Amino acid sequence: MREIRYDVADGVATLTIDRPEKRNAMTYAMLAEFEASVRRASEDPDVRALLVTGVPGSFCAGIDLADLAGRSPDERGRVEDRDGQRTGGLLLVDCAKPVIATVDGPAVGMGAEWTVQADLRIASTRASFAWNFGRRGLVPDTGAGSYLLPRQIGLAPALRLLFTGEKLPAEEAKRLGYVLDAVDPDDLPAAALDLARATAACSPYANARTKRLVYDGLTADLPAHLAATRTALAECFASADHAEGVAAFLERRAPNFTGR
Repeated sequence: MREIRYDVADGVATLTIDRPEKRNAMTYAMLAEFEASVRRASEDPDVRALLVTGVPGSFCAGIDLADLAGRSPDERGRVEDRDGQRTGGLLLVDCAKPVIATVDGPAVGMGAEWTVQADLRIASTRASFAWNFGRRGLVPDTGAGSYLLPRQIGLAPALRLLFTGEKLPAEEAKRLGYVLDAVDPDDLPAAALDLARATAACSPYANARTKRLVYDGLTADLPAHLAATRTALAECFASADHAEGVAAFLERRAPNFTGR
């Protein structure tokens, strides 16, 4: 599919939404391809990090309302993958690899939701975010805005954005800690790639378990979280990546992690 591009280089997968004439609004067919690409990155042992981005000047304007209008009300919340299976969950959160949203332009509706689901966000100065669901008579469609956003920026700022649908400019997003940085548009690709490579340099075996501990920890009580940590730590101690990390330190060289 031309509108969804997927490339891998040096351990970093880049998923690009390429429909600038519609500000990267997603059709249901595009969404199925998008989800398949995220699962592909999650399952590929050669991928250490996933960049999600749009063509320059755009991120994603949400679902294509013309495509949405062609579906009956009971089908509008239904998305099926290429195998005809109904999808669900928090797609980018469920990805086993660190996910970085690279935002150069408006992220609206579902586009804003994808940024919430990403583990890290970096933006250009012309980026903005808008959860405009209330203006369409809807709630945040992936559930990320209502679940994760208050945890990321605080309850009152999140509710203001969700209740009003107003835009969150890049500099304000940086002040709130929602994005790591707001850089010049020309500098964004390199900044995002540097961040992805930094995560890719660490053990994918450990990173996958750290990600799961963090998100599961949002709802687990402390004893359950500590028990899960002990399990993950034991797995890491027995892993090839841990042995390589120790050996690389002692030999004063860069580690060559395999994810095992």
